[in-house]
Amino acid sequence: MRLLFLIPAIIMAGMIILSLLSQRGAPRGLVDGRLAPLPDKPNGVGSEAGTDDGKRVDPLRTDKPGLKAAVTKTGGTITSETDDYLSATYTSRLMRFVDDVEFRRDGDLWQVRSASRVGHSDMGANRKRVAAIRDAL
Repeated sequence: MRLLFLIPAIIMAGMIILSLLSQRGAPRGLVDGRLAPLPDKPNGVGSEAGTDDGKRVDPLRTDKPGLKAAVTKTGGTITSETDDYLSATYTSRLMRFVDDVEFRRDGDLWQVRSASRVGHSDMGANRKRVAAIRDAL
């Protein structure tokens, strides 16, 4: 009987630890002038050339003020920016997990990378986030 109570407590403790770990991370930033590659886990999407088809999204066509407005409108907090780069964080409501979204100017497009800092699967959250940003443009 005690085991029935112990298992959910262990799962909840694990979720709390992962949430705290996600709050300590930071965006990956640019790697050789491009957005960092996505991890092998199914918890992110990106538009850079070479991204696996299952994780691929289209880049965004907008100007920087429009991009910044779309990010804040969809609940993101801008954490860093240069002329050709923008990063933001999104925090889940319930467990306070933090995900990073990064953008790199590529001509008249913005390449995008949206990925969870911790965990294995994001249950489609990053793909939905990029779609929400696109809709907000």
